[in-house]
Amino acid sequence: MRGYQLAKIKAQRERLHGQTFHIGLYEAAVRERIQKLKREKFSTRLWNKDPSLWKRDPIHQAVIRNALGWLDVAEKMKKNLDELLAFSGQIQKAGFGHVVHMGMGGSSLAPLALQQILLRPPDGSAFFVLDTTDPSTILKIEREIPIGETLFIVASKSGTTAEPLAFGEYFFAKAKALKGSRAGENFVAITDPGTPLVKLAQERGFRRIFLSYADIGGRYSALSPFGLVPAVLMGAKVAGLLARAEQMGHACDASVPLEKNSGVMLGALLGELACRGRDKITFLMPESLAALGLWLEQLLAESTGKEATGVLPVVGEPPSFPSVYGNDRLFIYIHLKDEVDEVLESMVDDLQDAGQPIVFIEMDDRLDLGREFIRWEMATATLGAILGINPFDQPNVQESKDNTNRLLREMSQVGKLPEPSATLVEGPLRFFASEIGQKAKDLFKAFLSQARPESYFALQAYLPETPATTRALQAIQKRLRDGLHLAATMGYGPRYLHSTGQFHKGGPDTGLFIQLTTNDAEDVPIPGVPYTFGILKRAQALGDLEALRKHGRAVIRIHLGTDALQGLTALDEALEAALTEIPA
Repeated sequence: MRGYQLAKIKAQRERLHGQTFHIGLYEAAVRERIQKLKREKFSTRLWNKDPSLWKRDPIHQAVIRNALGWLDVAEKMKKNLDELLAFSGQIQKAGFGHVVHMGMGGSSLAPLALQQILLRPPDGSAFFVLDTTDPSTILKIEREIPIGETLFIVASKSGTTAEPLAFGEYFFAKAKALKGSRAGENFVAITDPGTPLVKLAQERGFRRIFLSYADIGGRYSALSPFGLVPAVLMGAKVAGLLARAEQMGHACDASVPLEKNSGVMLGALLGELACRGRDKITFLMPESLAALGLWLEQLLAESTGKEATGVLPVVGEPPSFPSVYGNDRLFIYIHLKDEVDEVLESMVDDLQDAGQPIVFIEMDDRLDLGREFIRWEMATATLGAILGINPFDQPNVQESKDNTNRLLREMSQVGKLPEPSATLVEGPLRFFASEIGQKAKDLFKAFLSQARPESYFALQAYLPETPATTRALQAIQKRLRDGLHLAATMGYGPRYLHSTGQFHKGGPDTGLFIQLTTNDAEDVPIPGVPYTFGILKRAQALGDLEALRKHGRAVIRIHLGTDALQGLTALDEALEAALTEIPA
């Protein structure tokens, strides 16, 4: 980074745990917002778990009172650390060289971030996170592991989440075929007390049941058993993670002057700029930290995307020159102190020179993940108070689930999912849209013409998650962003349903949604039900499509055929042709 008052910046970063604001004309407004929070005694009331910070009505307040356990979870888990480490030692001694963590949303994104960011020790277990119903991904994991020497973790806060339960059924059947009545020795459950998963685990003789805290919501559970049981099993330095989390917790304590409280300060900035139209929170980070973006995406989108408001996290969008961005962005640049990405640094400098507001967060090392979990949970709680919403519920998530379940019941009765006829077929692409066009280019022109200056695009990819597919999707993100100067997000289904799905339906009506499906080369039956993982995935796509249309969202579904990459290439070409005929 170029030298901008380096001594002042260094002092601010030390005071705010690596955090620096460069927000130009917004500084006075943010200072005023901070003074307002001080007058409202925000920090004291937060640590006293006062629900009136967010809502006044009794129903919301009951939810909020039972959702603030994350404030002191690091201290609680520190007391349980010896037990967790002892369990990890038992697993190694028992000969389990592989671990498959099966969850969705809040029960999988923290383990995914820990797995991809923390470096695996030489003697650590091979660790997989399964959070997709894509059959090719399930088969790929199955083919890479020895079932008898693999520990399977079924993680669900409610104990009823469809995806991890289906994963558990599939691999339990595999283990039972190999080990008979001893199959449960290969399984662990992480859930809340008294859930159906507790009963199932007891009936099947699971090796261990880890009970989490009922007063911590899924997306705030990174430092609870949902995050730390997988962390110890992958060989992470959990004591270090908890120490960094405790440091940040103390730095955000009610006794700390608000100007030095990095979590509340960050939340105040996010909230004030969102109120001023900067509601697209765009994360810039090196590839080594990319998985942190997925965790942040759920935390912010699911917490704030409701009551027709919220901030949209933009994660994985390829960075570019200042000229392609609108005036609705706030940039967050997160990087490691000793890992410099010169290309990314140069782009960030250009954004700063162009007057775009930027928050710099410098992590000392990878164990600072513990610090960031607390910082961002604190910031999100503060942001929710400023927006006047309850950041601890997810009122619209159930809609897509209900639609999916109804479609699966119909499939069980008639033998297939209800599929409408395509409105346009061109090459490998089949379009299902309300827009009309004789060619894909014309259909896209009609669809894209609905965009407004405050709009964003969301690619919803029910596709196998591979590096090649991700690169192709990011190219489309870039084309949409550069062509129309609007934010473009991308999420794999069904993961995004437990992440940005709440924002898509409960947030502001500014999204244009492009849902992508493909044929499965292979499929896998789910034990105990009359459908496969491929059918479940398709039903999830159709269920969310129905929910989006019910909310009046602009949405188009495109089926890519049997070759997803070929289909994405054709899609990109059609978009390029359409964009050349749309004024910038």
